[in-house]
Amino acid sequence: MSIDYPAIEAARERIRARHLREHRPPSSARGLHHFALISSDVEATIAFYQDLLEFPLTEIIENRDYRGSNHFFFDIGNGNLLAFFDFPGLDLGPYREVLGGLHHIAISVDPSTWERLRGKLEAAGVPHQVESGASVYFTDPDGARLELLADPLGEMYGSHVL
Repeated sequence: MSIDYPAIEAARERIRARHLREHRPPSSARGLHHFALISSDVEATIAFYQDLLEFPLTEIIENRDYRGSNHFFFDIGNGNLLAFFDFPGLDLGPYREVLGGLHHIAISVDPSTWERLRGKLEAAGVPHQVESGASVYFTDPDGARLELLADPLGEMYGSHVL
């Protein structure tokens, strides 16, 4: 399969010219309340996110939609939460990346925290990949891809995206 990169770049510029507004109105949203993932093991998920990544567990309640299922939350800063469900008795199978599904979650941390957490991933034997000296990619115990980004919120590799 041959990819026509000049055509892709031209389409990107056409989309940018048509849709990117010079004077962007405020968003109708207040922010991300929570992003929800699925956990196959509540204890392993808590150990990974709270103990390894230092995202404090804020609450664990019963899932209103599935009796016996837990809905639990981690503080990822700036008033945002990362949430999980477990579904006891359902065989959901392993994580799969599919079109329309989750690609990765990028979480901003300050540069010194980024260095510390990268070191903790290494010490824990979590396979990871560093890109551009500011991103570290890895997967959680269920295979969801995560990125810790040392860039400030609203920036990506020196470009302002917000």
